[in-house]
Amino acid sequence: MASKSEEDLTCPVCCDIFKDPVVLSCSHSICKVCLQQFWDTKGYRECPVCRTKSSMEHPPISLTLKNLCEAFLQERSERASAGSEVLCSLHSEKLKLFCLEDKQPVCLVCQTSKKHTNHKFHPVDEAASDLKEELQIKLEPLQKKLKAFEEAKLTCDKTAQHIQTQVQHTEKQIKEEFEKLHQFLRDEEAARIAALREEEEQKSQMMKQKIEKMSREISSLSDTIRAIEEEMRSDYVMFLQPKPTAALTPECYSRAQCTLQDPERLSGALINVAKHLDNLKFRVWEKMQETVQYTPVTLDPNTAHPQLILSEDLTTVRWGDERQQLPDNPERFNHYYSVLGSEGFNSGTHCWDVEVGENTWWNVGVMTESLQRKGDYFSKSGLWFVWYNDGKYGACSTPQPSTLLTVKQKLQRIRVQLDWDRGKLSFSDPDNNTHLDTLTHTFTERVFPYFNIACKVSPLRMLAVKASVRVEQHS
Repeated sequence: MASKSEEDLTCPVCCDIFKDPVVLSCSHSICKVCLQQFWDTKGYRECPVCRTKSSMEHPPISLTLKNLCEAFLQERSERASAGSEVLCSLHSEKLKLFCLEDKQPVCLVCQTSKKHTNHKFHPVDEAASDLKEELQIKLEPLQKKLKAFEEAKLTCDKTAQHIQTQVQHTEKQIKEEFEKLHQFLRDEEAARIAALREEEEQKSQMMKQKIEKMSREISSLSDTIRAIEEEMRSDYVMFLQPKPTAALTPECYSRAQCTLQDPERLSGALINVAKHLDNLKFRVWEKMQETVQYTPVTLDPNTAHPQLILSEDLTTVRWGDERQQLPDNPERFNHYYSVLGSEGFNSGTHCWDVEVGENTWWNVGVMTESLQRKGDYFSKSGLWFVWYNDGKYGACSTPQPSTLLTVKQKLQRIRVQLDWDRGKLSFSDPDNNTHLDTLTHTFTERVFPYFNIACKVSPLRMLAVKASVRVEQHS
């Protein structure tokens, strides 16, 4: 049951503590909102308590009653907060101790009860402090894991953005390369149509000249035939009389013989269709070799150290001035300035040439697929290469130390020959056809072409080889 003071502060309509109480002329108080709703329902103004009609459309708010209500609510809230302290369910006493055996807070009466005989107790504040320390120790690994997840998510976000950048850039390059092919085909089409038109012009002109000559000969023969026919229509005496103006006389009869040769049948007058259409697509493809190159090894940009810059066609790598903002994906080198070829080999023989030029620091060789690319990997097995540094050449099979090589003339190109099945990796100078060194190993997994560069003088360039189209005849 509500206390007397609370009853005095209760709205008779909503039965709750007054909110913005207004005073009617009959001295009754009602919440402002409650009174307005009551009047709207009734359709006229009267007191909800005594039904006395009110002449005031906007009754005044009772500030004194409003302040009393707010003070009452504040006091009640404070009482509720004070009464929220947890008490012992058995003795209604404050829980001041913590039982170490039962792992629960107890009151002073519980401490002396049989239930807690010979138990150890700590003050609740000390027990809470110890527990918080234990939780803090357990919290630290969780915080570290959270940080790791946040960093991983950030990496994923950057990777997602980089994927879009890669797609846009690669799509642009694809379109540019196909535009070159399209332009080549358009040029080739135009050249072949031009050749067809040229042959048409030549043979049409030849036929025109032949037709004009034949027209002249036909006209001459027609004139001669008409003259002979006219003479043949005259009488015998007149026919036999000499007529200087006549075309023919018995004396010149012999000249009536036709001296013109019969018309010739022209050979090769038609368009040489076969020449223009003979294996057309093959001929164009064959000619395309002049503009298309094949490079045995192209570089994988997803493995390149952020300091390295690759060419658009992925055949050249150089050392850049600044570290690029690239995703730190597992495939990417992050310690040494290295990059791998895009295709790995797990069988067969393979060969590629690398132009090292005037570069003063480089490594060229192969690396296993499983060798960790983060940090220092030279102390682990799985890398075979020749190197050049400070004027010296050497060969290395990690983790073994390098062996120096004797090179008489500074190398401009390196030829790498891999025989995976026989476990041989050979290096030579293709300019002088000089063998440099051969490393042996029983390969058991896929290996990738490996390149390392730490010099700005000149890039490393993968050299193209001559491509050819071969036709196989039936045996």
